[in-house]
Amino acid sequence: MQGGAVTLAREFMVSGQRPDLILASDMMDLSIFRAITRQMTHDVSHALYFHENQLTYPQNSRQNHGWRYGFINYASAMSADALLFNSQYHMDVFFDVLPNMLKHFYDYNELDSVDRLRERASVLPVGMDLTRFDAYRVEKTSDVPLIVWNHRWEEDKNPALFLRTLYRLQERGIEFQVAIVGENVRHSAPEFDDARMRLRDHLVHSGYVESFADYARLLWRADYVISTANQEFFGIAVAEAMYCGCVPLLPYRLNYPYLVPRNVYDGYLYRSDDKLFPLLLRHLQGEIKVDQSVLREAVTQYDWLQMGPRYDAELTRLASGQRPASGL
Repeated sequence: MQGGAVTLAREFMVSGQRPDLILASDMMDLSIFRAITRQMTHDVSHALYFHENQLTYPQNSRQNHGWRYGFINYASAMSADALLFNSQYHMDVFFDVLPNMLKHFYDYNELDSVDRLRERASVLPVGMDLTRFDAYRVEKTSDVPLIVWNHRWEEDKNPALFLRTLYRLQERGIEFQVAIVGENVRHSAPEFDDARMRLRDHLVHSGYVESFADYARLLWRADYVISTANQEFFGIAVAEAMYCGCVPLLPYRLNYPYLVPRNVYDGYLYRSDDKLFPLLLRHLQGEIKVDQSVLREAVTQYDWLQMGPRYDAELTRLASGQRPASGL
């Protein structure tokens, strides 16, 4: 994140390209990129897409990064002609936290810049290729409910709560199956190692699914998708599972309320960690009526068939110089 802009700028300069618009990720320092490439890009619009941000990333504070990476996001935003966020939640939380970072500076903290940045910010949700799952649709083959966890095996996804919930089901003698999928990006994952032993009679899969076809078929077979995340700016994995007919059980925080219709919140969103188990139990006991068509429709709007024209229109608008604000 600190040096990537230099490499990308060098590669861009030798490419000889003259783009109509440069769309950069928040993981690049756009201020450095624009400075190095200014001879070729001074008259090109630059948009910065926030898939995530470093201001609210919990690992940064624990690893003594302080505001270093957050400031890269800020400098990039100041250098961009337009800011695009993948969700309304993400845009709101970014501008809520940004003043806190600027207040750490003793003087000239530039708090007025927050309003100027907000003026050129908008939401452009993630586009997903959901229809590709259709080719692998399979019928459910078991009456035993299958619960899927399809998240990175990292602390910010809060796997401890998920596993405790399953252990409570096990202690109650309730029938269930579980598929723990997702990539292990750590050197070790002792909680999942323990789960393989404790849940071995319930486990149908553990670990990353290399084949998309196998992953898609697994989602179609599953009955529930659970998230316990403390860090999530959109929720692609959950949206994919919902498209495949999984009933979502999600925390009432982050972007998850935007993935579920407001009038059915109580059936799918739990408002505190201790409410997950009783909500899951009510579902398994058939106490909550589920309309899967409503849930699927809620995420189908993010399929590329819907989002593609929105991206085309927005990027065309930005390329033509029609943007909320430019410069300082």
